[in-house]
Amino acid sequence: MPTAFITAPPDTASDLARTLVDDGLAACVNRVDCTSVYRWDGDVHEDDEVILLAKTTDARYAVLADRVDELHPYEVPCIERFDETAVTENFGDWRADAVGSDGAE
Repeated sequence: MPTAFITAPPDTASDLARTLVDDGLAACVNRVDCTSVYRWDGDVHEDDEVILLAKTTDARYAVLADRVDELHPYEVPCIERFDETAVTENFGDWRADAVGSDGAE
């Protein structure tokens, strides 16, 4: 099962996380405050951001990534997929139940 690693500005992270859960695309989204240093348009920038770790399923990952891309305020949002090699059975079952195959549970 995958986790989507997403960075977002602090003022939009909460709404983005809630939308992913409300839309049935993620069972849970953890939010972690961070500072990012990155290159954009030839300059180095340093900004406060929020890391969103969205727990989803293989079946829903592509839809989740498309939804983040649609809603995200950045021109090029960070959306990365991490595939877990091991999760507890109880957690995996909960995640699958919470997300469902089509997001409607």
